[in-house]
Amino acid sequence: MSTSQQPTSLSPSRASDFMQCPLLYRFRVIDRLPEKPSEAATRGTLVHAVLERLFDAPAAERTAPRAKALIPGQWDRLLETKPELGELFAEDADGVRLAGWLGEAERLVERWFSLEDPTRLEPAEREMFVETELESGLRLRGVIDRVDVAPTGEVRIVDYKTGKAPRPEYSEGALFQMKFYALVIWRLKDVVPRRLQLVYLGSGDVLTYDPVPADLERMERKLLALWDAIKQATESGDWRPRPTKLCGWCDHQEVCPEFGGTPPVYPLSISPTVSAEDGQGRMGPV
Repeated sequence: MSTSQQPTSLSPSRASDFMQCPLLYRFRVIDRLPEKPSEAATRGTLVHAVLERLFDAPAAERTAPRAKALIPGQWDRLLETKPELGELFAEDADGVRLAGWLGEAERLVERWFSLEDPTRLEPAEREMFVETELESGLRLRGVIDRVDVAPTGEVRIVDYKTGKAPRPEYSEGALFQMKFYALVIWRLKDVVPRRLQLVYLGSGDVLTYDPVPADLERMERKLLALWDAIKQATESGDWRPRPTKLCGWCDHQEVCPEFGGTPPVYPLSISPTVSAEDGQGRMGPV
């Protein structure tokens, strides 16, 4: 089992966890509590792997039939690296659920071809790990699905989503991850990405946003405020649950006070100089 430790960096997913519920962040980052694999998340991982591997083929061979033919092999590869995923279909003796699940992955992959033409794309990077340290010392890291670079040098960051596009009023939240990545690229390469593109395979929508430096400066300020709140919670041990409708899908209800549970003993030292009365552990406006 992994030992608990102080958070040292921030990724888009962990930042989103803290904004959603500080206690969820603690469970995942500090306590590292195990979570059961889900069919939806695993299907997303599978589809991402297929779309990444398709670009190994020559442009003219990047067809929908070829992409769908990659699915069984990529599923086997996932099972090899993460055998626990087999639990998803442990009680599916006749294979009906697995067949339906793989069929949905095929439909998502096929829909991608109505949104983008891979025969005309030559990604500069696929599944690109990025990491940078801001002047403040905050380390940002993450994995970008695809980076396209035009002959003129303009950069496009692309992310695949296997769910449905959010309603317009929630688009800002959807773009949080993309602006995070854009900030990292800006600080790493001194280039502001020309376009951020979210490809929603679940609904067949494409959401785009063209950032400017002021957007990324705001994102940097937001992340710094977020990190300050995380550090305060880490030092005080005061992680507040934030109940929402998403609680119904949380794996940690048994140890959550909102459901009558008791969190594990806090594994890190608590600083005597930090007082919970100062509102530590609560994220201020960011």
